[in-house]
Amino acid sequence: MATAMTFQKAATPLALATPASPKTDQPLPLEPGDHLTRAEFERRYHAMPEVKKAELIEGVVYMPSPVRVKHHGKPHGKIMTWLGNYYVQSSGIDFGDNVTLRLDTDNEPQPDAVLWIEEARGGKARVNEDDYLEGSPELIVEIASSSASYDLREKLNVYRRNGVQEYIVWRVYDEQIDWFSLQDEQYVLLQPNENGIVESCVFPGLRLNVAAMLNGDLATVLANLNEPAESETTA
Repeated sequence: MATAMTFQKAATPLALATPASPKTDQPLPLEPGDHLTRAEFERRYHAMPEVKKAELIEGVVYMPSPVRVKHHGKPHGKIMTWLGNYYVQSSGIDFGDNVTLRLDTDNEPQPDAVLWIEEARGGKARVNEDDYLEGSPELIVEIASSSASYDLREKLNVYRRNGVQEYIVWRVYDEQIDWFSLQDEQYVLLQPNENGIVESCVFPGLRLNVAAMLNGDLATVLANLNEPAESETTA
């Protein structure tokens, strides 16, 4: 995802206790670096429809910079195509693009892509009455600039602590895709097999040819997604 710009402000009880301007009943503007409760974050976000993306991570507001085509838009589109193809050939799952996710009282991210098991099938995430996703989806994907991004720091720890089973980060500038699996409450980096393919530990048949995705060969990515796993073809 695009690099986030944050500016730290001193968090004080007074700042959290006076959500509106003394001269108006309207919420104060949402600003990067603000320390807010989740309820106040949502209130300010709703009052600023011109803002297309803002996130609350560990109680701090992040507002990413404008999205570039090559370094975010196209990778994001390829990931959604990959997940969309998996979705249409599967059952009992759902997926979303850039949806607000209510994780806990201090964290409300807006992941680039989310894939989850339906609650009726034992999944831990659900769409609530307000049409937000809440709980811990099984898979989250973020498009990041590099290893220095908060996607691999603050967000990684938040997702790990909330039990997100798998986390994929596409580091565009580094030309790397990291696929983490939650094992014993820690994220472990999954390694490609001899064919360069990483396979999900949660979603049967969800496979990614990392080299092909990085090279823009989406046809090969989708072909490998549709191939049966080696264990399925062995008698």
